[in-house]
Amino acid sequence: MNDPQILIVDLGSQYTEIIRRSLRYLGFHSIIVPPSEVLKWAKENNPKAIILSGGTINISDANAPEIPNEIINFEVPILGICLGMQWLAYMHDKDSIQAVQEGKSYGPVEVTLRHPMSKLFDGLPEKINAWSSHGDSVKNIPAGFNLTATSKDGSVLEAMENVEKKLYAVQFHPEVEQTEDENIILNNFVKNICGCVQDYDKKDVVEEIRANTKKILGEGRAIIGVSGGVDSTTLAAILAPALGDKLKAFMIDTGGMRKDEVQHVQAIAQKAGINLEVVYKYKNKFIENIGKTIDAEEKRDAFRKVYGEVFQEVAKNFGATHMLQGTLATDLIESGRAGGSALIKTHHNVNLDLGLTEITPLSDFFKFEVRELAREFGLEELVSGRQPFPGPGLYLRVVGVPVTAELLEIVREADHTVMEILKKHNVYNKIAQTIVALLGVNTVGVKGDGRVYGHSLVIRTVETVDFMTVKGFYLEPKICEEIISTLIKHPKIVRVFFDWTTKPPATTEFE
Repeated sequence: MNDPQILIVDLGSQYTEIIRRSLRYLGFHSIIVPPSEVLKWAKENNPKAIILSGGTINISDANAPEIPNEIINFEVPILGICLGMQWLAYMHDKDSIQAVQEGKSYGPVEVTLRHPMSKLFDGLPEKINAWSSHGDSVKNIPAGFNLTATSKDGSVLEAMENVEKKLYAVQFHPEVEQTEDENIILNNFVKNICGCVQDYDKKDVVEEIRANTKKILGEGRAIIGVSGGVDSTTLAAILAPALGDKLKAFMIDTGGMRKDEVQHVQAIAQKAGINLEVVYKYKNKFIENIGKTIDAEEKRDAFRKVYGEVFQEVAKNFGATHMLQGTLATDLIESGRAGGSALIKTHHNVNLDLGLTEITPLSDFFKFEVRELAREFGLEELVSGRQPFPGPGLYLRVVGVPVTAELLEIVREADHTVMEILKKHNVYNKIAQTIVALLGVNTVGVKGDGRVYGHSLVIRTVETVDFMTVKGFYLEPKICEEIISTLIKHPKIVRVFFDWTTKPPATTEFE
């Protein structure tokens, strides 16, 4: 692999990994480095481009990231995004920042671009819809900079640049799916402004994963938990032929799985050439431990502990020294393990600390990229077209009441019913993820001319590319009506709701 030409400075944004993903899509290799390591890395590697990410902290906060001022003098083009723009402005004029109380902006924004003034926006129309997510903002353009984009009839500053110093900045996030620029802004910066040469080819990914994993594993032996989802199954399919008898693949029947999931996963594994063992005996322990709480993080922690016990037992019997995980970039970001990003939710497969060396070959990748790898292994029908399913499974879809085997079964059947209806209407493959959950709020209903006091279900359908941001996938009324009429046939289900809230502010799952 070539040395990265593009240095991304991680200021703690949830979207930092998306910058790298977008650059991969454009054909450019990059590296993410924390501010404390920027000077050392830059002096040793001579990058052609530097990108400053956004961040959760405001530039006006006392604990704002300490970006070394020297990078401005490297004569390397710099693109500041969100917090990165605020930092560039602050370094040139400390009075240029508008405090969070007045300047915060979250959500879509229509941005007006000033084309004759900026190469950054070549090829874009005068107005684009962009995604804004920031507290502080730039209220005054520092001396030497030109204003290149605005919003809200010119009252909000959205982009600036100092061509002589090779400094460019945008207040919105060009890397996310909701900014409708088709990655033109990032491409203009790295290719046209910085002169970077395309050096990334996804065809090399499989061999790189195999080579890097074999190097880390050395003479050791590894285990991998295969859930039947796209991530772990694809990783096992990639590594099974490379590691041979040094790899043991297994599946845990957690009790919180989809209908007929074990049989389905076994079929997937056989097709992918994976020798899979199923562990059944812990199912009741998962239900008992998770059912002790209704708190989402406590449920995830309870699942994680039993999950870890199974891994330790399998590892001991196999003599494993390492464990392979299908952990994705989104898992690390939401777990607060990527740079300085905030904890959104604990993931069962991140930082388990089981006395085994963890290897996470997919941790730089997003779901859609892993789906592309799955297609290369002939898993299109069984894996790459399946909707994601969280590791803790249906335990996260019984919300607000203690999990029981009975409630899990209600949700399991409802989930299967909804999926069949979506497939019948040819919309299943258009939806990134469907969540069917039982809400812990009983309501009064009427069935058979009698009063019932029963459960409420909620159906959530969303569309996305990378799961870092999502928007609702709105179902047609006739599909909603069929879902409702079918689900309420269950004697204990009284109401059905639909949820199409975007992420942010919501997350994809309810817990």
